[in-house]
Amino acid sequence: MWMWPFVFLLQMAPEKTARGPRAARRRRWWQLRQRWRMLGVFEIDQEHEFFSLTSMIKEGMQASIQVTLDAPQQDTLSAEHFKAEDTQTHEGFVMQTFAAPVFAKVRRSLDITEEEYMNSLCSGGCYLQFVSNSKSRADFFVTNDKRFFLKTQSKREIRFLLSNLQKYMEHLDKYPHSLMVRFLGVHRIVIPNEMKTYFIVMQSVFYPDERINIRYDIKGCEVGRWTNPDTGGKQIIKVLKDNNFEGQNIVLGRQKSWFISQVKADAAFLRDLNVLDYSLLVAHQPLHRDEQEGKRSLANLVIRTTKSLDFEDSPTEEPSSVPLLTENPDTTDGGAEAEGFALQELKQSQSDSELQEFHEHHRRLLPNFKNAIHVIDGPERRYFVGIIDIFTVYGWKKRLENLWKRLRFPGRAFSTVSPDKYSHRFCRWIHERSQ
Repeated sequence: MWMWPFVFLLQMAPEKTARGPRAARRRRWWQLRQRWRMLGVFEIDQEHEFFSLTSMIKEGMQASIQVTLDAPQQDTLSAEHFKAEDTQTHEGFVMQTFAAPVFAKVRRSLDITEEEYMNSLCSGGCYLQFVSNSKSRADFFVTNDKRFFLKTQSKREIRFLLSNLQKYMEHLDKYPHSLMVRFLGVHRIVIPNEMKTYFIVMQSVFYPDERINIRYDIKGCEVGRWTNPDTGGKQIIKVLKDNNFEGQNIVLGRQKSWFISQVKADAAFLRDLNVLDYSLLVAHQPLHRDEQEGKRSLANLVIRTTKSLDFEDSPTEEPSSVPLLTENPDTTDGGAEAEGFALQELKQSQSDSELQEFHEHHRRLLPNFKNAIHVIDGPERRYFVGIIDIFTVYGWKKRLENLWKRLRFPGRAFSTVSPDKYSHRFCRWIHERSQ
């Protein structure tokens, strides 16, 4: 298989007698490869079958992002922005970029600068191939820093996304802390008379992943929703499924109410798009004691509140001028009281209307984190959550599949059901397992 050329790379170890900076660098690279191996990702070096494609993606992305850097910032989007197509010719291939001003606005809303976006996607470091147990035929790539995810898509899926892009943006405007995966770019690589490949760029839900110790892909059903956790001696962390989650809970404390409400809002949006088969990605890691204590510090609280209320732009207001919540939703009662007192010191006149508006927009106190949208701190664990795979439409093929599965699995819960039933069951599963 294609993986065999990398076995010797992943098993290389530094010589025990090595000394000096070169040996230290070699040890660091070996340790990095070991971490990649643990996560089931492999470096796309010059011998890899996707090296040529990813090299073209890097070159094309650099030129595309530079165009956005040079263009005036578009805060108000028009119909033309959603239909925009930019074509750039490179040596041996053509790169097409779709709706660039729209996705640039998404990146700004996440406080991702074009410079850091370019540095991550176009750095000298190799992309990584993610080895997925997904049934789709898509190829998955991860940037070297593992901050952004690239996935090949079919023409039909890209058309669906672009045709519903305005609705997607309206949903994010209404629910700025939505758990929906953030799409950051849609592109196509064309090699004349050879191939056409569409791909999307997404923010990785599991970032940073150094301390994540378990991952789940949740659909809210039972048929086919078990992954054997045994790796057979291979150092690969598997993404587990619904039935593996038996007996566990997502423990969020005071964040529970917001979380369930937001899942319902996101699932309702997907139901209205006639979509099913989406998943909630869930991962967690233990919170260290200093992290738990740091959440309750006044400085941390000011940063989180400023980020939460002005997330579409870099915080520029003085902390004292920002309307603040009067409680912290992810601490014990004592901690919340202490923080409430500190917040009142910062702003004595907090109006009910400001708080009401805050809650109506499904906002929460975001963590001071680069991936803040997808991170929720519970009392003892940090959770990484995001809703992905939103391209499956309930058309005639899925209706036929539903009929066949009803005969094949009578009385059992499988994924191919109507969007209304899927949405209801998905939300119920999450509600029953959230604390």
